Amino acid sequence: MLKSLSLKNFTVFKSADIEFSPGLNIFIGENGCGKTHLLKLPYSISAGSSEVSKKFSGTTPTKALLQPALALKLLNVFRPDTLGRLTKRKQGRDRCEVSLKYKNSSCNIDFSFATNSKSEVDIELMPQIWVEKSPVYLPTRELLTIYPGFVSLYENYHLEFEETWRDTCLLLGGALSKGPRTQQINSLLEPIELAMGGGVVLDNNGRFYLSIPGSGNMEMPLVAEGLRKLAMLARLIATNSLTENSCLFWDEPETNLNPKLIKIAARVIADLAKKGIQVFIGTHSLFLMREIEIILEENLYHDMKIKVFGIDFNGDQSVIESGDRFDDIKHITSLEEELSQSDRFMGIN
Repeated sequence: MLKSLSLKNFTVFKSADIEFSPGLNIFIGENGCGKTHLLKLPYSISAGSSEVSKKFSGTTPTKALLQPALALKLLNVFRPDTLGRLTKRKQGRDRCEVSLKYKNSSCNIDFSFATNSKSEVDIELMPQIWVEKSPVYLPTRELLTIYPGFVSLYENYHLEFEETWRDTCLLLGGALSKGPRTQQINSLLEPIELAMGGGVVLDNNGRFYLSIPGSGNMEMPLVAEGLRKLAMLARLIATNSLTENSCLFWDEPETNLNPKLIKIAARVIADLAKKGIQVFIGTHSLFLMREIEIILEENLYHDMKIKVFGIDFNGDQSVIESGDRFDDIKHITSLEEELSQSDRFMGIN
């Protein structure tokens, strides 16, 4: 579970100090302000550590193992030409500095890289233990229809796809969970499967289907894309990829979802955070924000911890303001544009 993130000269951010909530974290901002970067950076660090831990099981972290793995993960997730391209652009040389703190301080890490770095990072504070639990990243696109053979293709050929797709496909192919957690999993799955009209199944040929009671299996490419996004989340819940103290990063959950499905997605997001999963979402959907706000007013969610981060351009950089509720954020572009549209609509009637 993540505690805080500090940045200096990272992409569009000159500096930033972010304190995370152990429950729900919401990044709000218009396109291009850096929402996705604030999801991908902590994801890359945690995923890189987790991958090394699985590859070299039983080892303790060393610079020889972690530095190349971290640099490679950043390159494969962000897809810059060189690592130095992730440094905030300005004339002359500079360094990007990153510090990520965890609830378990033994995982804390500080590292940096220079403008001219091609594929090297310098770790100033080494973690004492690996991050063992793989974080989960849901991109804006659904992945169930590209799943058959994608991981094999990605690992054997040079493809210009960010590595979050490969990582999530690996988790989607995991075995279904059994045991004492089944009841908790079913409680999360029930509203999603009700909305989809069935459950998600994976056949022996690596193809996903929507299993509809009384109608059989429907090929996933024939299912509406909004439902496929929910189906992807359902599969990750069913394989126990999302468990207590794990992290979910979800970029623009509202993409390709109609308002009815956005309401369901908002409820699932709140339920996951309520059950001890640290959730990070990036959005500019006023509908999703309002739906989450409505849910948080219910008695069941009153004690749930939430942090809202408003990201806005200020000159040549993005700045972040934070609060415990949406009302704490002074400037929300999506809200302002919505109100402006209402004024324009009223003006023509």
